Amino acid sequence: MELEALGTVVDEDRGHLPYALIHGEALVAAAVWALGEAGVTPVDTGTTWAGITAAEEPFVLHDALCPMTPPAFLAACVERAVEHACVVVGVRPVTDTVKVVEDGLVGATVDRDALVSVASPVVLPPEVVGALDDVPTTDFVELVAQLRRRFPVELVQAPAEARRVGSTEDIRVLEALTAHE
Repeated sequence: MELEALGTVVDEDRGHLPYALIHGEALVAAAVWALGEAGVTPVDTGTTWAGITAAEEPFVLHDALCPMTPPAFLAACVERAVEHACVVVGVRPVTDTVKVVEDGLVGATVDRDALVSVASPVVLPPEVVGALDDVPTTDFVELVAQLRRRFPVELVQAPAEARRVGSTEDIRVLEALTAHE
């Protein structure tokens, strides 16, 4: 099913990392390419929220720090958001050990199976786009928390290539993981 959708690559509040290179391209460029390959029409920062709302299409927020998210996964998330009339969020499993800290003391280990890490994309179906007054926050964790208070949200496990990078070392790992692409 080919769906029309608008989208943007979020690079605000992410420092200089979106402009680091992966496979010879800036992360932000790789993320924009993935949107286009997924059939999502990229919009720039000059596009008003009123213009996005008037289009009555799904809206995809794609994190520049998840540059190698496969286009097929992005497209599947758009389809799912429209079919289920819900916000769809790409997530990755938490692999680090997480501990509870109480009164400055390290306590019990949190069960990782109950945790996820927000990755990319966050897809808003047209109904949600129309219900929002303005462009959502660029902090994806805060965005998902805000959306969960008002709308149904479905978390979908993203493939390993969709992992979020936080350093140049992470970029080298992602580059090695996606060397075949």
